Amino acid sequence: MTILRRSGLFLVAILVLVACQPAGSGSSASGGAGGNPDDMLAKIKAAGKIRVATDPAYPPQSKLLPDGTYEGFDIDVANMIGAKLGVKVEFITPDFAEVEAGGWADRWDISVGSMTITEPRTKVLDFTVPYYFTPAQMGATTASGITTLEGLAGKTVCVGESTTYQFWLEGTLKLLGGVPEPAPVPAGAKVTTFSTDSECADAIAAGRNDFEGWLTSSTTLAGAIAEGAKFVKVGDPVFYEALGVATDKSAATHTELQAELDKIIKGLHEDGSLTASSKKWFDGVDLTKTQ
Repeated sequence: MTILRRSGLFLVAILVLVACQPAGSGSSASGGAGGNPDDMLAKIKAAGKIRVATDPAYPPQSKLLPDGTYEGFDIDVANMIGAKLGVKVEFITPDFAEVEAGGWADRWDISVGSMTITEPRTKVLDFTVPYYFTPAQMGATTASGITTLEGLAGKTVCVGESTTYQFWLEGTLKLLGGVPEPAPVPAGAKVTTFSTDSECADAIAAGRNDFEGWLTSSTTLAGAIAEGAKFVKVGDPVFYEALGVATDKSAATHTELQAELDKIIKGLHEDGSLTASSKKWFDGVDLTKTQ
């Protein structure tokens, strides 16, 4: 895939930088056995379950099915983490803005919700090394006739609330080092938000016509178009992002949990489990690789 090949070199830099950075309060040596009874790792194992925050409507990463089960790439990752820890997974679906803000107040243990590792977020959240990478891709409604990024100047773009897509449009996006500067924001572009990205496509399908653009991941846009969403891809990706599993800095002691999560993600990269899941959900594309 051309996009992924072109992004290879700087995504290597992302992985190296993030892997080498301290993970905040959860960055010390692994405590896989749960040696500290006060650490979240020991408490999760004692409870026999891990509570995972994710998005109920963000296919192919995650989707709540009519029967109450979940499917998608993020769901696979969460279930693999649960299996490695030897516990069941309980999915919880708060608004993304609640997860991104930190201060979870013990409502869930970790987030596996395609969250980009950004400088502001590391002030309230701890992240593992990335488990995959995605390009942020602009789309335009077919009714708008827009075919270039510049064509969205003065127009309204729909995004998920408190996402990197919103931050880019508002000029506040601060990704971790090692990535090139994002593309310039179309002059005078305005923002409208929903609680999750996919609601932008749903709104157009329902007859809304108060926005012309939709900024989301390349995989989400491609999947929506393939299913008949009335959008077209516009230009090249506007920026690239590395995504990690998150824990709450303000939570109880979680040094051992954070170290174990890092160990698990690295192991899932090494044994090919993440690659297999990525190819399953992203039409044969391996977004866990930097090539």
